[in-house]
Amino acid sequence: MTLETKSVAELSEPEAKAELERLAVEIGRHDEAYHGQDAPLIPDAEYDALKRRNAEIEERFPHFKLADSPSEKVGAAVAEGFGKVTHRVPMLSLDNAFSDEDVRDFVHSVYRFLGQLPDQSIAFTAEPKIDGLSMSIRYEDGELVTAATRGDGTTGENVTANVKTIAEIPNRLPKGAPPVVEIRGEVYMAKEDFLALNARMEAEGKPVYVNPRNTAAGSLRQLDAAVTASRKLKFFAYSWGEMADMPADTQYGMIEMFKAWGFPVNPLTVRLESIEALIAHYNEIGIARADLPYDIDGVVYKVDRLDLQGRLGFRSRSPRWAIAHKFPAEKGATRLTAIDIQVGRTGALTPVARLEPITVGGVVVTNATLHNAEEIARLGIKIGDTVQIQRAGDVIPQVLGVVLSPDDAVPFEFPTICPCELKTPVIREETASGVEGVVRRCSGEFACPFQRKEHLKHFVSRKAFDIDGLGEKQIEYFYDDPSLPIRQPADIFTLKARDEANGLQRLKNRDGYGETSAQKLFDAIEARREIALDRLIFGLGIRHVGEQTAKTLARAYGTWASLHEAALAIAAGDKASAEEMDALDDIGPAVVEAVGRFFGEPHNIAMVDALVAELTIQEAEKPSQDSPVAGLTVVFTGSLEKMTRDEAKAMAERLGAKVAGSVSKKTDILVAGPGAGSKLAKAQELGVRTMDEDGWFELVR
Repeated sequence: MTLETKSVAELSEPEAKAELERLAVEIGRHDEAYHGQDAPLIPDAEYDALKRRNAEIEERFPHFKLADSPSEKVGAAVAEGFGKVTHRVPMLSLDNAFSDEDVRDFVHSVYRFLGQLPDQSIAFTAEPKIDGLSMSIRYEDGELVTAATRGDGTTGENVTANVKTIAEIPNRLPKGAPPVVEIRGEVYMAKEDFLALNARMEAEGKPVYVNPRNTAAGSLRQLDAAVTASRKLKFFAYSWGEMADMPADTQYGMIEMFKAWGFPVNPLTVRLESIEALIAHYNEIGIARADLPYDIDGVVYKVDRLDLQGRLGFRSRSPRWAIAHKFPAEKGATRLTAIDIQVGRTGALTPVARLEPITVGGVVVTNATLHNAEEIARLGIKIGDTVQIQRAGDVIPQVLGVVLSPDDAVPFEFPTICPCELKTPVIREETASGVEGVVRRCSGEFACPFQRKEHLKHFVSRKAFDIDGLGEKQIEYFYDDPSLPIRQPADIFTLKARDEANGLQRLKNRDGYGETSAQKLFDAIEARREIALDRLIFGLGIRHVGEQTAKTLARAYGTWASLHEAALAIAAGDKASAEEMDALDDIGPAVVEAVGRFFGEPHNIAMVDALVAELTIQEAEKPSQDSPVAGLTVVFTGSLEKMTRDEAKAMAERLGAKVAGSVSKKTDILVAGPGAGSKLAKAQELGVRTMDEDGWFELVR
């Protein structure tokens, strides 16, 4: 039995730590493929299973949770060709439930957070989870002014003109509506309209579409609104963003108000008060699913009272008051024709199964990830086998096992040499706990062309430097260009100067470019010479340093000079600097070690120095100064009696404080409840200001 096939209950502490590190890499790779490259490698169900395993291990071993844990992330890239809209209220994703027990756990967690017993006094709404495209529609003084996709949760695509072609969405609200209203819901295509569109495409000799969800998303992203208008898109309203006034005090009441304003709402939405009723409604919808006129992939449960939603609040990527109960995946069987190796940004070698095309749930699938050599061995698959696959959603499926293995099936040997041109050895790293990892990596790092290209793609991605006109295709183009190459980040910012010295080979004279498009690219690069500190940190592509971790580091150190000094000190073995970084909330040893390794490599230092010389780096946003604890570092310890730990942390952060998980010389305040132990003793030893809960409330009131 391999480490990743062990149940969470069977994991030892070293194994749990190693598995969290493996999952962070695996999930991060899939996040990058889906959000950064728009090229998902696995189906929703398999991705959900990885996230779920990560969450279960974190729940059992919370002290091993990584600073940039996958459980803290959300996002999808904004496509090129559209303007951007910043959401006044972020559009977050939902956590998932896959079993009745998961639903029970969710409901019980709501009661626990609110400090109540599960006495069925809290009502929930239950609504079908439409398989479409999330949309936020803003009205000002009753007029529809903007419509935007979810994007990365903070910034979406401006598709206002296209949304105005959807007949079910009113262009104007009735009198009496608040002056600012943001309606959120799902744009979808009915099954009947999808089949009619495909019949028309087939009659015209054109390629047919894969499924209604993809077709709806593609139709809404047309630059020509006339194309969108011809596709008969529909809409269900189920939520809201910014509202000048709240016309109701419950989720169900808001849905009724949307209906009164002229929006279509799902007729299967109900209000229920028990776990058994929620599960029964889920089962009823599951039975009726095939006969519904639209595709759904689950049922969403939400706490009905809005004041309770407010108390429950949000995690970094999802609300605590809602969850999506997903339907099971669909399965099929086909022949495995080959196994190819892909090399990612971190040098990880991933085997990819090539399959004879098969239609599963209305989608033609040809590829599946096999994760690693251990997974291939566990499944016992050979090239030529007939394998069972599973898919959910519209992406690449999961290989479940072998159905039939012919005599001429060929075993696959995992390469010991990277397929890159350097032909460097493939290594298996040990985790921080000394357990040999399952991930095999090319040892060439930045010298490896696969990794160098992927690092550059990450650098220009939406959440990093986000340079218009310099995406993945352009990185591929310039990387291989002998006269104007981009081989490291600094090359981007010297591109214009080098181009001006190229004579007839200048970019404006090349196919695919002209004087205007070349100048637009140079202007876009110039606009990114001034960059936010957290975007720079994230863009460097340091292992284990994701978007949220980059923001944490930026807020903690404030300036590039401070962070750079600390990173170099950690690389040089300075324990005090490492302990200071490790004490930051949500930062753990894996991040500290990764930062030290990165800044301990001479080629990385040279790369960073060359880049920073081209930039003006903004200081991190200073915390609010409106409260007595703004800008202070606070640690909570012991058993809190008047608030839960989550509520305490959320309160402190709202007041502009930084919440740390351990006491250090940088700690300003320790709030100690009954049972406070070593943290209180250390605070007293360091002379840190300490107080109980009453003192905290007295201070911040």
